[in-house]
Amino acid sequence: MLELLINPKKAEKSPWKMLFIGFFYASLAVFLSQWIFAGNPVLAQYLGIFVIMFCVIFSMPYMYYAIKNEERKDLEYDDELPLLKEHGKALLAFLFLFLGFVIAFSVWYIVIPDSGNLFKAQIETFCQINGGSNYQGCVKQYMGETSETITGAASSSTDRLFSIFANNIYVLLFTLVLSLIFGAGAIFILAWNASVIAAAIGIFAKNELHNIHLGFARYMVFHGVLEIAAYFVAALAGGILSVAIIKHDTKSEKFWAVVQDSLNLIIISIGILFVAALIEVFITPSLFS
Repeated sequence: MLELLINPKKAEKSPWKMLFIGFFYASLAVFLSQWIFAGNPVLAQYLGIFVIMFCVIFSMPYMYYAIKNEERKDLEYDDELPLLKEHGKALLAFLFLFLGFVIAFSVWYIVIPDSGNLFKAQIETFCQINGGSNYQGCVKQYMGETSETITGAASSSTDRLFSIFANNIYVLLFTLVLSLIFGAGAIFILAWNASVIAAAIGIFAKNELHNIHLGFARYMVFHGVLEIAAYFVAALAGGILSVAIIKHDTKSEKFWAVVQDSLNLIIISIGILFVAALIEVFITPSLFS
């Protein structure tokens, strides 16, 4: 039933609707994870993973048919610029789906009293990235086990730029490989990133400024949207290539046209990631210091 809520062609005509689809999917994932697994003393430790699992299950049909639709466009368009414009429609729908995830997870992180347990894995990931040498203290603070304020070790802007860009390239490669192995497989890493960003927004809103709007602006409006756009571009490239490998003779002209389009998308995604890293290191801290 859920896979019939919207199809890729309708989503391209009204991409903003995917915001509500994403919000609904993520909220339903939170509800089901709490309802089914919260009472189990073993499985309750992994609620954050089950939330992502349900999001992936709900989103998989849409992602699969959207990527198949984009591969079909590769065969219909000979010029690269019109083709990239067509891919942009799908990318916009993907972004709204992702934003729906982020908004829903952020809201539930703030609203649910015991959100530390629900998003435990996401908090640990946030602390791994931002906690510096005091990882354990960071986890305890945001799990509500201590009121100690955590500060990370200072590092130069160049070091941070290299670290952030290298980490983002790793995520991009992982997204590309997953989408290549299974066209819609990249939805896992993208849903996971949505939940980690939402945890960061929730932490910022609950523990510092108590304002979800500023938390959302800090992590999404500036560099976050660009990072996620880059991952979706890579996912699209891998998914298109995956479908092409299955459907076409690797020696045919059509296949190599698809390969060229995928390479162009990968180059674009790397460029977007670098711009996002520059913004994260040099612009965002000055606005939210």
